Amino acid sequence: MKRSVLSLLLLTVTLAAAAFGQVTKTGTTAGKFLSVGVGAKANAMGGAFSAVANDASALYWNPAGIASFTRYQGGVTHTSLYENLGIQLNYLALVLPAGDVGNFGLSATVLDYGEMEVTTELYPEGIGEKFTAASYAFGFSYANQITDNFSAGGTIKYIRETILNSSADGVAFDVGTIFKTPFYGVVFSSIITNYGGKLQMSGDDLLIRYDSDEQREGNNETVDAYYKTDRFELPLKLQIGISRQFDLFNGQRLTVAVDATHPNDNVEYVNIGGELSLLENLVSFRGGYRALFLGDNQEGLTFGAGLHQTLGVFSIGVDYAYQKYAYLGATHTFGVAFEF
Repeated sequence: MKRSVLSLLLLTVTLAAAAFGQVTKTGTTAGKFLSVGVGAKANAMGGAFSAVANDASALYWNPAGIASFTRYQGGVTHTSLYENLGIQLNYLALVLPAGDVGNFGLSATVLDYGEMEVTTELYPEGIGEKFTAASYAFGFSYANQITDNFSAGGTIKYIRETILNSSADGVAFDVGTIFKTPFYGVVFSSIITNYGGKLQMSGDDLLIRYDSDEQREGNNETVDAYYKTDRFELPLKLQIGISRQFDLFNGQRLTVAVDATHPNDNVEYVNIGGELSLLENLVSFRGGYRALFLGDNQEGLTFGAGLHQTLGVFSIGVDYAYQKYAYLGATHTFGVAFEF
């Protein structure tokens, strides 16, 4: 069985290496909102969560994490990105245990850029009209425990980006694994996210009137035509993570985690994070550091806290995360998690 597990892990890494066999450049992917972390708990831990994945946000970080869930879990997260810019990220997740069949999950991500002024080259301050832009991702996940110590999961998601009267659509897949190693309680994870086709914008905003031969008299000078836009890849990435939980004393617990990420639109970087849970998980304090070793890193320290209360068969948690960016201001994440 151990040999089978190691073979599957090797296959995952091999497929990832094949997927990343290309030139990588910053700012060359579509659907970049898919790289914005969700969940107040995970964000407070610096995004080092693929080997922890113990709440409903696991559907984003590593769907293999939901394989061990025995109760219904859900979560709602609201993130105010980059102070005073009016960009809002909302995330909804629900995990449905199904016994020996495996566990299922549903998730939705909505990034709202808010209203913006319509501008032209003649009216750079605006023409008095507004337009909106938004990005959406809707996911369906499945995970199962292959052995007591090894689980695997995947997500298929529909992606849509819109701006004014134009849009781009696509489908992507996430595949993740979690392995509880026999070495000092260390948990190992691996996941490939956003594996799919390219996105291409189309729509009425690209419609133009075109004269195919301006030098010729008598031809149709008002042919309807469309500008053809480029096709851009999704933000594909491979993450390898480890975590370890330390039981301290009288219900106190410390969790530390590290994630190494290899994206297709940047160089490699590392996220680190930790969580200290006190009073039988009633109060939690979290901290982390994002994008360690990344040149020109605009991120950095993160921190947050949470309260968790059990009322009979129902449990509810409230969490908060804060992150300061070098030039874009602070990001605040609020989350509510429930379990029953």
